[in-house]
Amino acid sequence: MTERVVLAYSGGLDTSVAIGWIAEETGAEVIAVAVDVGQGGEDLDVIRKRAIACGAVEAEVADAKDEFADEYCLPAIKANALYMDRYPLVSALSRPAIVKHLVAAAQKHGADTVAHGCTGKGNDQVRFEAGISSLAPELRCIAPVRDYAMTRDKAIAFCEANNLPIATTKKSPYSIDQNVFGRAVETGFLEDIWNAPIEDVYEYTQNPATPREADEVVITFHKGAPVAIDGQEVTVLEAVQQLNRRAGAQGVGRIDMVEDRLVGIKSREIYEAPGAIALITAHQELENVTVERELARYKRQVEQRWGELVYDGLWFSPLKRALDGFIAEANEHVSGEVRMVLHGGRAVVNGRRSGESLYDFNLATYDTGDTFDQSLSKGFIEIFGMSSKIAAKRDVAL
Repeated sequence: MTERVVLAYSGGLDTSVAIGWIAEETGAEVIAVAVDVGQGGEDLDVIRKRAIACGAVEAEVADAKDEFADEYCLPAIKANALYMDRYPLVSALSRPAIVKHLVAAAQKHGADTVAHGCTGKGNDQVRFEAGISSLAPELRCIAPVRDYAMTRDKAIAFCEANNLPIATTKKSPYSIDQNVFGRAVETGFLEDIWNAPIEDVYEYTQNPATPREADEVVITFHKGAPVAIDGQEVTVLEAVQQLNRRAGAQGVGRIDMVEDRLVGIKSREIYEAPGAIALITAHQELENVTVERELARYKRQVEQRWGELVYDGLWFSPLKRALDGFIAEANEHVSGEVRMVLHGGRAVVNGRRSGESLYDFNLATYDTGDTFDQSLSKGFIEIFGMSSKIAAKRDVAL
């Protein structure tokens, strides 16, 4: 029986060439699997037909936009997930979504190998392979670009020699990965970290310096999930898409950072994530209103670790799964509305209300009606500061 390999297929040059390349190198039949996580571009049926034309024995395409939003983006929103306090895990979130479809296809078609188009110096190779091994330890993984030195020059030569139906001349100066949650751009002149990005790097966002009217939006959450925008019910996918448009039009969500890759190197990345940044900003503020202080303090530690696990490709790990339970519990009372102004590249909260608010006006006010018993504060301070006071007396005496 001929071996079969499931290939994560994008429809571009590298993965189209990889179909025939894998067949030549391994003698295996290739099943191409393309997953739509909101990256835009070509129609899925066009991509499926191209995979067949390039030599795949089977080709599957999956519209996973809602699945991606509900099962991957929403947990990130609830976790206020920002790697290194800035990056909303755009690419890292999409990889486990794609992995699930690759593993399902491998099991359906009797394949024993899964292939991807990652290089040997990025994070995505780890995300794919660690995810696959967590869901199906029996599967092995190959990466033609990494394992068989399939350089771009070799890919173009293979494409031309085999008359594959794909353009080989147009090449963006950037490496771009995008989905509904955001867009990542790297390489080219951006690799010199002194070079400022130019406007043609961006696609999801308009120039925040361009004068325009501000946009005020009200986002409604239920247990941490966005459920309405300006009073109109939305799915998670619709919430991200609408805020991509509205926040993107105001230049919100541009990020230029040097980040720590899992493989040990630093890389310069340009991100655009208008909807993600707007939603996380609003969610954080609603948590400030509805989550008890000690729980909120501890959750911030969990958020950082959760983001690191996802960035590092450990979406299916036991620790990530356990932290999911904590984050879900912490979001149990995160319901209400947040009003924010989108303008000049910023999403600024200027109003919040919730039926589960812990904000007590009568305790907070300094005006008539104040119910806070200030006479209790003197004794509280004495006891609260006692250990430091005792230590200070000792240190003065030494």
